[in-house]
Amino acid sequence: MSAPGGLLRRTRSGRNHRHGPGAPDGAAPLGAEHLAGPAGAQEDGRHRRRHLGLRARITLLFALGAAILSGTIAAITYYSVRSSVLDQQRASLTHEASASAYLIQPGLSPTAVYYARLLSNTASSDASDTLLFHHDHWYATAAAFTPPRPLPRALVDMVASQHTAASQTIVVNGQPVYAVGIWISPAQSAYFELFPLSEAARTLHVLLASLLLASLVVTLGGALVGSWAANRALRPLHEAAQAALDIAGGRLDTRLETEDYADLAVLTSSFNRMADRLQERIEREVSFTSDVNHELRSPLTTLAASLAVLEGRRDELPDRSRRALDLLSAEVRRFRRLVDDLLEISRIDAGLSDVSMSEVSLGGLVRASVAATLKPVPIELEGASSERWVLVDKRRFERIIANLLDNAQHYAGGATRVAVSASATTARVAVEDEGPGIPPEERERIFDRFSRGSSGRRRGLGEGTGLGLAIVAEHTRVLGGRVWVEPNGARGARFVVELPLLEERLS
Repeated sequence: MSAPGGLLRRTRSGRNHRHGPGAPDGAAPLGAEHLAGPAGAQEDGRHRRRHLGLRARITLLFALGAAILSGTIAAITYYSVRSSVLDQQRASLTHEASASAYLIQPGLSPTAVYYARLLSNTASSDASDTLLFHHDHWYATAAAFTPPRPLPRALVDMVASQHTAASQTIVVNGQPVYAVGIWISPAQSAYFELFPLSEAARTLHVLLASLLLASLVVTLGGALVGSWAANRALRPLHEAAQAALDIAGGRLDTRLETEDYADLAVLTSSFNRMADRLQERIEREVSFTSDVNHELRSPLTTLAASLAVLEGRRDELPDRSRRALDLLSAEVRRFRRLVDDLLEISRIDAGLSDVSMSEVSLGGLVRASVAATLKPVPIELEGASSERWVLVDKRRFERIIANLLDNAQHYAGGATRVAVSASATTARVAVEDEGPGIPPEERERIFDRFSRGSSGRRRGLGEGTGLGLAIVAEHTRVLGGRVWVEPNGARGARFVVELPLLEERLS
């Protein structure tokens, strides 16, 4: 059951499903096991990397919105505060410079000679340098100062020629400085004070860093909120997708329920109606196939018994009749295998096939399964794979190995080896051959029912029924594994069955 407030997936216990008793939950749907092979996985991976998922898009959208909003607020705040602070400071410094100019005015007599001392005594406390342009000469408080190099020529000309007050922000020795010029009319002199702005610059830098940090925090918070909102918003879709996967995997009795999402009522009812019709149709087809197969058993048994009588008196028949008898015998054997395979497929589809899981050694299981086929195929155990353990239905696994070896016998002249390997969590059993191989476009279709591939059709082989690999795929799915086919070097095919290792036996 899903979390409260989401779509609920319910299973109708009175209806049959394809997993059968003991089937592992979350098993891959028919056909998904061989799609997980290397070629399909790489192609699907490239396709998935082209687009972001809905959850990632919503999270990114929230994060981007938070970044834009916080960045805009930070920019407005910074420039507003910066403008206000600088305007207030400039007004204050201009007032201080005007006060200093008023104080120095009485001392600017034609007979005064100690202008530097006068400037030093009357300069504002915040000023770094004080300059005076009096009677075509420059005076300053700083001994190392060479007037009027730091002052812009335009500022000096504006104050001296227009007889007015002016100010300008300049850079002296790499530091911002606010220069204020005051015209002293009675003495026909220009008074300048230079105020360092480094303290205000440091304050603004701290403010800017704080605003940027706040924007970053808000952006991360927006991403978290977006992730939470995406999970909440997409939960119903996730439940619907999971229900669809369950149905695709054979759990045809899966349905959707909703109580808190009125907007999804149409989706839920439509999904459930579709699932009902699909289940009814599949159950009718399974029932029909099973009935037909059972009805074929009786005439097939009679035909096989009559054929056995004829084969018992084969020596009494003429050559032409013997050839006809051989053809009839081969077709009856093939017919019997087809009916047996159809019955097994029908039992799997109807969920009537029992699953008896047991812990077995991987090496011993493969040896026993190959030996049961009476085919002399070499077995190679890589590393410590023989010491690993798996939880499987031995009957189903033996049928998997038998079908793969029969497939190699029919279409590739027989298997060349059975390779067994194990990783940290999975075991792989590969049946290899040196036949014509499987074209890339057919490596998925050959696991479909009644599909024998172009190699079987080209060679005109009639022994196969087209159900062997489909049964392999079904049994592998029930055991919680997957199967695919890949090239075996330059020539041949390699059928790989992957099963999970027993967790408590993992080293």
